Amino acid sequence: MKIHFLGAADGVTGSRHLVESAGSRILLDCGMFQGWKLHRERNWSLPEALRELDAVVISHAHLDHSGWLPALVRHGYKGPVYASPATCALARVLLLDSAHLQEEDARRANRHGYSRHAKALPLYTRADAERALALMKPLPPGREILLGRHKLALSRAGHLLGACSVSLSEPGREGLRLVFSGDLGRQHDLLMPPPQPAPAADVMIVESTYGNRLHPEADPAPLLADIVKRTVQRGGSVLLPAFAVGRAQALLLLLQRLRRSGAIAAEIPIFLDSPMAQAATALYRGQGRLLRVPARELRGLCDGVRMVETAQQSMRLAAARFPAIIISASGMATGGRVLHHLKAMAPEHRHSIVLAGFQVGGSRGARLLAGERELRIHGEMVPVRAEVSRLEGLSGHADRGELLAWLGALHPAPRATFVVHGEPDAADALRGAIQQQLGWAVRVPQHGEAAEV
Repeated sequence: MKIHFLGAADGVTGSRHLVESAGSRILLDCGMFQGWKLHRERNWSLPEALRELDAVVISHAHLDHSGWLPALVRHGYKGPVYASPATCALARVLLLDSAHLQEEDARRANRHGYSRHAKALPLYTRADAERALALMKPLPPGREILLGRHKLALSRAGHLLGACSVSLSEPGREGLRLVFSGDLGRQHDLLMPPPQPAPAADVMIVESTYGNRLHPEADPAPLLADIVKRTVQRGGSVLLPAFAVGRAQALLLLLQRLRRSGAIAAEIPIFLDSPMAQAATALYRGQGRLLRVPARELRGLCDGVRMVETAQQSMRLAAARFPAIIISASGMATGGRVLHHLKAMAPEHRHSIVLAGFQVGGSRGARLLAGERELRIHGEMVPVRAEVSRLEGLSGHADRGELLAWLGALHPAPRATFVVHGEPDAADALRGAIQQQLGWAVRVPQHGEAAEV
């Protein structure tokens, strides 16, 4: 078995792991690179190893795991794409929105002349996304199918609606079984049940987003309530850049609980300014059996929440002067409607910007948390004078302790373990913990490396 690590091997984004085995070439995840420009530029080329594929398997719908699929299709891929039914549904929301943003960003760059190229082009179009979605084949977790000569199965990973770990078994009694964790969820997530136990594995590929830290035990609700109260007291608004799928729904649940308890005033308007988040919220509410949220709370998730439908409504909201809570995408402020709110709110001391998710290095969200006092948005330098806060405790990723517990339940130990999907310090910290606490053979692969087992 040969594994090519073509993404998420020197950072968090661009998850792509090509498995060559028993005459088949199977790509695990097809993610988009985000964050640092050096990484984003990888989105524009097709690695030689991906020119011939037999199948693609997507662990979950987040763009760093599925967002490059339309680009792969644009390069000529026409084979099957396997994912859980909920991931297939969410991918329709995410990929079409991503394609729209790609096209819109190219149009804006051409209109205002801030592209370095003679003509800015989108990475892919809505038509490419539609072709990619037509290739998706739902595979329910727990059901095993034949993929070439391999057996393919998915198991629930928590983290996000539809998220799964992937098990790929070679034929015969001596064949290897590879398990790819995907992104693992937490034991006590607001929305998702904990991940299922890992299946037996000869080869393990495990994520390490939070491999160097433990999540705080403190409840994030009082912190958010304090931020809202002091911001409103000074006449400002609270901007919550949020991943449209998963984090936006968790924030809505948290805000509704704060409203009901009286911790924040019910008259403070809450706006959900993201068509993608609105569509994803509808999917979450329709998939209650996959969540840990009581049905009554799920039904009331959007009670009193004002949905911002059009770009014109979003621009009017960005210009409004009354205090409000605004949830908008994207979660790392890399694109989308949140940029207009940042341009309007960042220069004013009375406002608050609250980052409630992982911020990949090089993203605007990471720059805000690092204390940068200026951000480039739509070709302009925007001063940052608003209060910037991190809301911890809402992460959908397992922390180091939870990752080690999930791995430690495996017996016997895998022959080889590869740590991926983490910033270098997080990946190496988890590697060291696995080696010291579990005694496994483990290492962190390099981007572009091919490893044989």
